Amino acid sequence: MSDAQRISIFPLGGALLFPRMHLPLHIFEPRYRALVSDAMARDRRIGMIQPKGQGDELFDMGCLGKIAQVEAMDDGRYNIVLEGLARFRMLRELDVPTPFRQVEAMIESDDPDDTNLALARRASLEHESRRFAEAQGYAVDWEAVARLDDEALVNGIAQIAPFDAAAKQALLEAETLSDRADLIVQLMQFFGRHDGDNRVTLQ
Repeated sequence: MSDAQRISIFPLGGALLFPRMHLPLHIFEPRYRALVSDAMARDRRIGMIQPKGQGDELFDMGCLGKIAQVEAMDDGRYNIVLEGLARFRMLRELDVPTPFRQVEAMIESDDPDDTNLALARRASLEHESRRFAEAQGYAVDWEAVARLDDEALVNGIAQIAPFDAAAKQALLEAETLSDRADLIVQLMQFFGRHDGDNRVTLQ
């Protein structure tokens, strides 16, 4: 774990970023246009973090991302792609004059060797993913899925799965890849059902 760092953050519920994954974002609010402009002038880094409910309170853990692609539009909006670098744990929010929020945070040092699943765990994850996708009516290229390495499969599902904010946060905070895979399977088994807006919830 490294020293505390100042991170400019983009609080967005349901939109998680994981290390070594990519997250496309359309930036249109003035404060977040300012955030992107500032990041591009400095180190291209933005922290993605989820708010708790509708208020200003934030979850403790987010993921630091680097702007890998940027398209600046004529009206000031941006299309960007963030590449996940590392998870971070927020220590405190800073009192800053910028229109976007900034926090002091510790960067988490994930195990670089934690990239593989046991064969049985991989098989279970793929099996439950198929059942879940079929139940939700999703069209999936399963041949492409089979070619993904374990880390890309687990983090990719965790990032795009239509779980609610609390479930997504639990996936982000899982300490190991195996823990995250097991949690995905549990969420799909217990909460893989339709509701009114086609989202899967923990309610």
